[in-house]
Amino acid sequence: MTTWVFEGTVLPSGDAARVTFGPGEIGEVLPGRYGVPGLVDSHCHLTMAPGANGPVLRGADFAAERLGELAGAGVSVVRDVGGNREVTLELARTPDDSRPLVLAAGRFLAPKGCYFPQAYEPVAPEDLLAAVEAEIADGATWLKLVGDFPEVGPDGPIRGSKVSPTYGPDVVEAMVELAHSRDARVAAHVNTEHVSDLIHVGIDSVEHGTALTERDLETLGARGGAWTPTLCASVSPSPNETPEQTARRRARSEYLASILPLANRYGVRVLTGSDVVGTVAGEIDLLVKHGLSVEQALTAASTGAQDFLGLTGAGNLVTYDADPREHPEVLATPAAVVLNNRRIS
Repeated sequence: MTTWVFEGTVLPSGDAARVTFGPGEIGEVLPGRYGVPGLVDSHCHLTMAPGANGPVLRGADFAAERLGELAGAGVSVVRDVGGNREVTLELARTPDDSRPLVLAAGRFLAPKGCYFPQAYEPVAPEDLLAAVEAEIADGATWLKLVGDFPEVGPDGPIRGSKVSPTYGPDVVEAMVELAHSRDARVAAHVNTEHVSDLIHVGIDSVEHGTALTERDLETLGARGGAWTPTLCASVSPSPNETPEQTARRRARSEYLASILPLANRYGVRVLTGSDVVGTVAGEIDLLVKHGLSVEQALTAASTGAQDFLGLTGAGNLVTYDADPREHPEVLATPAAVVLNNRRIS
């Protein structure tokens, strides 16, 4: 087996280094002068695909294809935050060096009428704690709470309808306490001021978080919490947008650009997530366009996420011919990818 050798600049630290991968005796130099110790997709849905009225669930073959695409892009760790639990929890229980490591939340936790109908099985408030126990028993290390959601009609969410909390505060607090007592953590989808209540009861990461305030960030950062803005889903244009929707999206983008730089100031771990529609490379670009430095965005996609998730980048590397700090477009075209000490690209 070949030993692969990287000689160049390791990012985001900027340190010059010589790093070897694999147990072989013959060393071969990897292409690329700049390397990152594996990218992390911290908000991914391996078993979800876009549908006519919102995302729909897919199976094991779809997830395997997605993992292959992610690996080729340099992603070594995936945090799957909701989908087909039978598939994602099996991937989490059976790590394989030939694919990215999967951390899975299992099913979406939301009551009836509070998420995309094709993408989940509702969980009534009185059944929430039992559902949490079941996910953890089957290998979930994260739980995915749908914290708020618009009104839902026969064809999915009703555009322009009121976005309301899904569960009462006491129920959510009990859920978070249970998860933490089982060494699991809670990621919450939330797009309204309800985020303050969820942070107050102890969620570990905010997903989307388009209404976060400076005070929220201060509270979240004080206990080492994280925020995955998923800008690819929050600020990217949608097909057939109305002028009113375009105006709201642009206002959302401006607000996020004003608040994102504060996250680092208060110690919030900003993470990158592709959701259903984006890529990690694209998310890094959007983070930079919304106020983070390139180094901060690279950290969000690599070492910062690894640290938050309790991992290291050991055995993983994605290299680039040019410096992503000066030419961020190269993030979409890696020169080489090493996954679990094996070169795959």
